[in-house]
Amino acid sequence: MLLPQPRRRIRAPLCLAAALAFSLAALSAAAPAPAADLRAAADAPRAPTAAQSPEAAEPARRVVSLYPSLTAILLAIGAADALVGVDAFSAQQQSLSGIAQVGGLYNPSVERVLALRPDLVVAVPSVAQRGFLERLRDLNAPLLELNPVSFEDVAVSVETLGRRVGRSGAAGARANALRRARRRAEALTRGRPPVPMLFVVERDPVFVAGPGSFLDDMLRAAGARNLAASFKTPWPRVSREWLIAAAPELLLDSSPDPQPAARWWARWPSLPAVQRGRVVQLRSGEVTLPGPWLDRALLRLFEIVQGPELAAALAAELPAAAQSPERAGRAEPRR
Repeated sequence: MLLPQPRRRIRAPLCLAAALAFSLAALSAAAPAPAADLRAAADAPRAPTAAQSPEAAEPARRVVSLYPSLTAILLAIGAADALVGVDAFSAQQQSLSGIAQVGGLYNPSVERVLALRPDLVVAVPSVAQRGFLERLRDLNAPLLELNPVSFEDVAVSVETLGRRVGRSGAAGARANALRRARRRAEALTRGRPPVPMLFVVERDPVFVAGPGSFLDDMLRAAGARNLAASFKTPWPRVSREWLIAAAPELLLDSSPDPQPAARWWARWPSLPAVQRGRVVQLRSGEVTLPGPWLDRALLRLFEIVQGPELAAALAAELPAAAQSPERAGRAEPRR
């Protein structure tokens, strides 16, 4: 998910690392997805629509999830009891200590997956796992690939997984809650001057949220003007010179780099965001997991862009679960 640059796959933060790593495959920095994953997923086929993925005649009972955001969706819709295996990053982020691990995001084991006798394997298409997924297909494994790049992709992925595991009701409710939050945020910011900003997912090299990404969708809903919107990929790599020339008035930074964001960006004092004290550091994975709680992530971004008073109006309309720091579901080990 990137700008007009040579198609190189670079590991990035995992939330943005797992989801970017995977989607940049996920966003390499944090829980949800590594930066490298997110980029990889952005180039893959789009997630199926609800019509393309009807309710399974027989719901899956033994599911292996190979992507943190997909694991989070299964937990959120009450399908934790169907999980028999996950990638190591999902296990770490979701505290799934009792569930079998089938390897890392970049090196899952076909043998471990098949040994669990799954009736459904869910994954995000990525360059990193291309050979692995091809082997699963060759062995006729029950593979479902989803690609949650945009905000709507995430909602559709929730619905699709719900159909496959017999949780359509819960999945539909969660997906619609995401859509309602986005519509309400857009309504609250209508007519307000947009805030010029950038969302940095990795500092060195610099990757930012670009057009078509779920982060860009949420930022626009929150009343921000994404200065990286002119690029052609969801997770562009940009030069520092370009970033300085873009002159963001607000700079959000979810990089996994240990140095505080304000100190890092103070090296470039000409940045309006630095001058105004509007460099905001976000915890890795706080808003970068393309999973079932994007309404919670949207509320956080909305508060940063618009302030607590207007954010309170949005929070009042969100389900209680979207405002809770606790996420749904902890799985019990299946044999």
